[in-house]
Amino acid sequence: MAIKKSDNIFLQPTFIKQLLKKCSSLGKKQKPNSNEPGLPTDVPKGHFAVYVGKERTRHVVPISFLNYPEFLRLLQRAEEEFGFNYDMGLTIPCEGTVFESLTSVIRIL
Repeated sequence: MAIKKSDNIFLQPTFIKQLLKKCSSLGKKQKPNSNEPGLPTDVPKGHFAVYVGKERTRHVVPISFLNYPEFLRLLQRAEEEFGFNYDMGLTIPCEGTVFESLTSVIRIL
């Protein structure tokens, strides 16, 4: 089943802005002596962290993955399962091996 661009909420600028706000760091560096929790210093600019599967394995992926309908479908599943009100980071509900296979293919494209 093909995803039509006009029907896909995940390709709309509003959704992408909301997603990027939820991906807390997006390359921000935590200031020394800062009391801001949850801003990882190991996420390079242009990337965001996601947590995958029941084990919540952490992966840092490039923002360019948002250009791929397959990755956006994973985000849609995450939104359906968890919503956008979460404290534990963006969690993607799929098996770790499936996620790693998908991201390997995307990196090649």
